[in-house]
Amino acid sequence: MSRTGTKVSEPSLYHFKISDWPTNERPREKLVNHGSGALSDAELLAIILRTGAGRATAVDLAKVLLSEFESLQRLASCSFQDFKDFHGLGQAKTAAIISAFELGRRAASLHRLGKFQIRTPEDVVKKFQPLMRDLQQEKFNVLLLDSANNLIRGIEITSGILNSSLVHPREVFKPAIKEPAASVILLHNHPSGNPEPSTEDIQVTRQIAEAGKIIGIPVHDHIIITASSYTSFAERGLL
Repeated sequence: MSRTGTKVSEPSLYHFKISDWPTNERPREKLVNHGSGALSDAELLAIILRTGAGRATAVDLAKVLLSEFESLQRLASCSFQDFKDFHGLGQAKTAAIISAFELGRRAASLHRLGKFQIRTPEDVVKKFQPLMRDLQQEKFNVLLLDSANNLIRGIEITSGILNSSLVHPREVFKPAIKEPAASVILLHNHPSGNPEPSTEDIQVTRQIAEAGKIIGIPVHDHIIITASSYTSFAERGLL
């Protein structure tokens, strides 16, 4: 009853506005008095939505959204296009949902104090998996490191299917030379959920690693990230 243009929910005799609910049942008041952990997924989403649609409350709308997309993870990966036919969502509500999930991803990726030093592939995964796990297409990034393996910054090189015509060494090492970086780590995601490197992944990685040896900026690793796992080329002996 959500993407067909029909009403989100039909009002019943006992359907009330949230403002008519007992105070301790209202999502905002519940959060203030008991903390965010006391709220259901639908109640938290309702706070982001702020208002409902027609006579359906924000909680009603949130429940339909969660039912339609089946999980928070799927909802988190949605774009404006995915929401365009969802009755009850305008640009403001859609923007609020997408912004909330993006803030969550960024917060989950932040290092608490000082510089972020990369010692193991797990360090990379811990920081970047929250940012990349919900992406619906492959994105290839290069991580620039200083001489102590501290992360200078990450740069997106290309978006789409990974191949040697799209990911050229000059595009990888141009920002590394400009920074300048002492070394780099290659990073991309597999939306399919399969962390295994393809033949093309291996070919592109070896091409870039060889260029790095000539330039004097070594490639420490290439890491493939999925929503729940990863593959490190260095750990596999593929570099």
